[in-house]
Amino acid sequence: MERVLELTESFCTDENLLPIMEKVAEGRRLSFEDGLLILDSPDLNTIGMMADYVKRKKSGEKVYFVVNRHINPSNICAISCRFCAFGTTKKSPNAYELSNEQMLSMLSEEMKEVHIVGGLHPDWEFDHYLDIVKMIKRHYPDIHIKAFTAVEIDWFSEISGLSLKDVLLTLRDAGVDALTGGGAEILHEEVRKKICAPKTVATRWEEIHRLSHSLSIPTNATILYGHLEKPFHVVDHMERLRRIEDECPGFFAFIPVLFQPENTGLKNIKPFPASYDMKVHALARLYLDNFPHIKSYWITLGEKAAQVALHYGASDADGTIMREKIIHDAGAPSEVGHSRDFMIKMIRDSGYVPVERDALYNEIRVYN
Repeated sequence: MERVLELTESFCTDENLLPIMEKVAEGRRLSFEDGLLILDSPDLNTIGMMADYVKRKKSGEKVYFVVNRHINPSNICAISCRFCAFGTTKKSPNAYELSNEQMLSMLSEEMKEVHIVGGLHPDWEFDHYLDIVKMIKRHYPDIHIKAFTAVEIDWFSEISGLSLKDVLLTLRDAGVDALTGGGAEILHEEVRKKICAPKTVATRWEEIHRLSHSLSIPTNATILYGHLEKPFHVVDHMERLRRIEDECPGFFAFIPVLFQPENTGLKNIKPFPASYDMKVHALARLYLDNFPHIKSYWITLGEKAAQVALHYGASDADGTIMREKIIHDAGAPSEVGHSRDFMIKMIRDSGYVPVERDALYNEIRVYN
């Protein structure tokens, strides 16, 4: 495998990447400055080959996926963020609240994971959210429940009067197996104030994930990119996450989420070039050396670009999802869901070995 980097060096067109290649070959940690150089470099091929090299050292030829479903119990939200097209007020004509029967109808025994996030409902008590979790666990005890963002955890603490620790322990006892990675957006306050000022501050988001890990509740982490951020903010975001994992391990995967501008307060943002998508994924694999997996999130990238991202460090193609709403409300052009067969073909056509997993990354079946 080291031969791959030797060949890459001979084709490298950006000499600034050569010291970084040496670090990658020796398994040494990249610096903040290295991250900035990667995002600034025009040599996309070399960046991709380095990221693919690291990905293959961690996962070989395997790319993972899960049979899962997203449930968004309500889009009614007590706050309003500029980047969001999902949240709305109670009086809005498109406001909704799913019933227990509707949520259960979305699930089946075949699914290995349910992903639950929604608005910060101004009228629902914490017990209502607990009842949703308990209901799903009661009817589908084998489905792994990955539920709620750190922003929702913070909200639950506010409306219940419980400490963050007690909120997390109560959710764990009710059946929550892991937290989602949402709500991170960009952790640097300079950007955060511009795109999601009412939302949980970065230090609180970080505190909740550290605390969750300490309670043996694994989590994921996202970044919302492609809007007002600069390269510094992206590297800063990853630096914060890498530090959390160093100090209190518990992240499963990092998910780059491409901003979708339609129906948002940032709809006039000029799109970034597609090369930026690949750089963010590659940088994630190179910089987050203590994260097991980087996801290629087809919901925001689109299916074709998601296949390309598998060659830029991503080892997880997420899941079937079945019907996603939050990103599609903002104009995502991808399908709302896919079958197991589609995921297998998408990964296989990319040149990798599809592996169906459960939510804890236990392998269910390898499709050689």
